Parts: sequence; C-alpha cells; structure tokens
Amino acid sequence: MLKVLQKFDWYLIISVLIVFTFGLVTMNSFTAEAGYFDRQIIWGSIAFLVMIGAAFIDFRFLRRTSVVTTLFLIVVFGLLLTFGLGHVAKGAKSWLNAGLFSIQPTDPAKVALIILLAKYFSRRHVEIAHIRHILVSGFYAFIIFILVALQPDFGSAVTIFAIWLGMVLVSGISKKHLALVFGVAAVSVFLLWNFGFAQYQKDRIKTFLHPLADVRGSGYNANQAMITVGSGQILGKGVGYGTQSRLNFLPEYQTDFIFAAFVEEWGFVGVVLLFILFGVIFWRILHYAIRGETNFEILYASGLAIFLMTHLVINIGMNIGIVPVTGIPVPLMSYGGSHLVTEMLALGVLMGMRKYSRAAHKESMHNEYLGA
Repeated sequence: MLKVLQKFDWYLIISVLIVFTFGLVTMNSFTAEAGYFDRQIIWGSIAFLVMIGAAFIDFRFLRRTSVVTTLFLIVVFGLLLTFGLGHVAKGAKSWLNAGLFSIQPTDPAKVALIILLAKYFSRRHVEIAHIRHILVSGFYAFIIFILVALQPDFGSAVTIFAIWLGMVLVSGISKKHLALVFGVAAVSVFLLWNFGFAQYQKDRIKTFLHPLADVRGSGYNANQAMITVGSGQILGKGVGYGTQSRLNFLPEYQTDFIFAAFVEEWGFVGVVLLFILFGVIFWRILHYAIRGETNFEILYASGLAIFLMTHLVINIGMNIGIVPVTGIPVPLMSYGGSHLVTEMLALGVLMGMRKYSRAAHKESMHNEYLGA
C-alpha cells in the first residue's frame, strides 16, 4: 500500500484538489437551480480518477512517432467535425454533442500539440537552431491554430500560439529566428483581424483599448468583472455574500469570470492563497521538467507549464481589465468538463513520467526511445 501511495505527488494532488474546491465553493454561492455545482462534482470526480489512473501508466510509448502522428490526426479530425456537427456556444462553433454531455475538442488539442512538439524537438535538439525545424513545427501548430481560430475561438487560438512559441523558446531558438517568429506573429494578427475575427471579437479588442466607451454594450462584461474584483477588497465579503455575483450583475460567473466572483467573496487574502496553490502546481511541474529522463519529458513538462500559465494569465487579465475578454477558463477552477478532464489527465501523464525520472537529467542517445 505504501508503494502505491508513493507513486503520487501529494503536493501536486492536494494543491489541485484545493483549487478545484475553491471553484466548487464559488459556484455553490449562487443560485442552486443553475446546477453548476452538482455537474462540476461529477466532472471533477471523473477527472480525478483519470488523473490517478494515468499516474500508473508508463508513458514512454508517447515517444514513438506512430503514436504521436495518430494522436495528431485524431485531434485534427475532431476539430474538423466541429464545422459540420458542432453547435454554437458563446459565439463559437466549438462543441460536439455526445448525448448526455458536450465535448470541446480544442482542449485535448492543446495537450496533443504539447506532446507533438515535445516529440519533434526532443529528436532535433542538437540542430534546433536550423530554421526548417521552426517552420515545420510551426506548420503543425498552424494547422491546429487555424482550425480553432475559424470556429472562431480566439482565446484557444492564442493559447495554441503561446504553447508553440514557448516550446520553441525552451528548445533553443536563435535570436534571428526569434525575430522571424514575431514577424510571422504580426502577419498572423493582421490576417486574423481582417479575415478571421468575427465582429464581436473585434468589439472585445476595441473595448479593451477603450473599456469605458460602451459599458452597457460590448464593454459590460469586462466592466462588471473589474467592479466585482475591486469590491472584494482585503478580506472579501464572505462566501455566499458576493452581491455583484449573487444578484447576477456579473455574467458567466461559473466560467470566464469565476476569478472575479472568487475575489469578491475571498478578497486579497484569498487571491494570495490561490496564487500560492498555483505556485505549488507550477513548482511541481517544473520539478518534473528538471528531473526528466530525456528531452521529451523535459519539453512535455515545460509545455504543460506554458499551457496552464497562459490560461491563468489570460483569464486573470480579462477579469481585471488588462486583456480582452476571450473565454479562457481558470485552470482546474472554472466550470466545464472538457477542460477539467484534459488538465487533470495532462497532470496525470506528468506523474506517470515520475516513475522513470532521474535525480538529474543526463541526455544520452542510448536512453532515447526511438520510433520510426
């Protein structure tokens, strides 16, 4: 029994469960008939079991090219299905109806991209400075990026770009190629603004630049979120006593703006506690990166940290009015089954890699798990 318990990273698990509980408590502070609390309990239980189950698996098979290629094709196929069979939610056609529940393919697509890039760069770390590897990896990421952006899901598209850019930087890109990357990014933004973004997405960005220009229209959500965050002050109003949220002035309190709802009830003290918990989570992820057996594990852990950090920064930024509202959830905290199961699965994969991690990383071609 003791050996079984040692397979788990309890610092990581306990931090994840507390953050998840914070989300549950915040949801339960609102109208009971909405049912978010009950459904999230179910999704949380499923996600937790998935994470624990993944911790027992030896994930060295993910280094095989055939496995990674199959995973990439499945993800692309799922994203393509949304154009024909998906239904619209929050202005984006990004959900597939599976009967009792809906699935958002963009969530597993982010983790699949991390695995793909970890595999690609781990085999080419010696020659990573060559421009063709930047272009090839960018092509893989662009396929997922464009399929997500056309839904249109601007927030997830930004996350996908951030994952690719972050993993390219971790891999050791040269400065001149870094300039090229940002040049490509500028061109991409130009093309998206003129040909990709829906009008409501353009309105959100314009609202970001002029947040008080239309507080009763396109700027209403962002303005209410800022008011809600500010009303929390130092100690908060108390759990269940958030007036902005309980009286429904704050929209999407269970998803996009759950951070604002949490701050209103818990205040600055609660924010500090939440940041400490996320700090522990990122510490454990980076701990695995340092102890990775090969470059694949190092890059996977780094990509996972980038993925979760991007979500956290964007969501908090839109709650306090410094980035546009994009619909990105708080990791492990916002309502939703797809993102919760994906995030906990990704953390479970990380714990599964723990079984063959080293005390200190030493790259050796003899220890690489090569695949055709």
